[in-house]
Amino acid sequence: MAHRFLFALLLLVWTPAMAATPTPEERRLLEALGMSDVLEVMRAEGLDYAGELETQFFPGSGGAAWEATVSGIYATDAMREIFITDFAGRLEPATVEKALDFFESDLGERVITLEVSARSALLDPEVEDESKALLEDLIAADGPRIGRLRAFVDANDLVESNVVGALNANYAFYVALNEGDAFPYAMSEEEMLADVWSQEPEIRRDTEEWIYSYLALAYRPLTGGELDAYIAFSESDVGRRYNRALFEAFDTMFTAISRRLGASVARFMSGQKI
Repeated sequence: MAHRFLFALLLLVWTPAMAATPTPEERRLLEALGMSDVLEVMRAEGLDYAGELETQFFPGSGGAAWEATVSGIYATDAMREIFITDFAGRLEPATVEKALDFFESDLGERVITLEVSARSALLDPEVEDESKALLEDLIAADGPRIGRLRAFVDANDLVESNVVGALNANYAFYVALNEGDAFPYAMSEEEMLADVWSQEPEIRRDTEEWIYSYLALAYRPLTGGELDAYIAFSESDVGRRYNRALFEAFDTMFTAISRRLGASVARFMSGQKI
């Protein structure tokens, strides 16, 4: 699960926004970002990930009950509610308007379409392999395109933000497992944090590979000039504030999902399929 987010160790430096109702302009921005389509893809990714959890924790015993449980956890309406109420109010109205100027432009609309379609396509393992091969070719060529992708990743802090999000989500999952008595003995906070932190190098490697191969695939149709314009927006104050608000809302959503997944896994491990 492509998300692909001591507490200092996990870099939990943000403060959740108060639950709020989004303004019409914020709703316009989320629509321009294709958020409904993004959440549908994330639901599909989550359902795939849930199959991996069953194999790891209670192989072959989840059945229809596990499928129904996971479908509820990854219900798009529930995901949207968590995300929207956390995202609302994080940005000043002037920042929202300037972000709208970009994402409602022809280029903005095009990059969102490319991003969503590429993420959906990566659900196919063959396409994922093709994206990795494309990235290898770009790295071998060491030309302007890979340089632009690196600049885009740096401008949006994509690797670090995704690694932190994954660590936060994994910690929430461990806490829920622990509370559900899924471990042979109750784990201390220090033990759980140490276990989660030990996963950081692997998470970082996987995150870097996924992000760069995804971007190589998604932005392949863009010209160098178009990608430069997107990078310039990302490097602007507006772009940075928008990007941080987006990641913080996603982090809140994925942490909540991970807690529910951990609690559900613990119940299924104990045979309580409810």
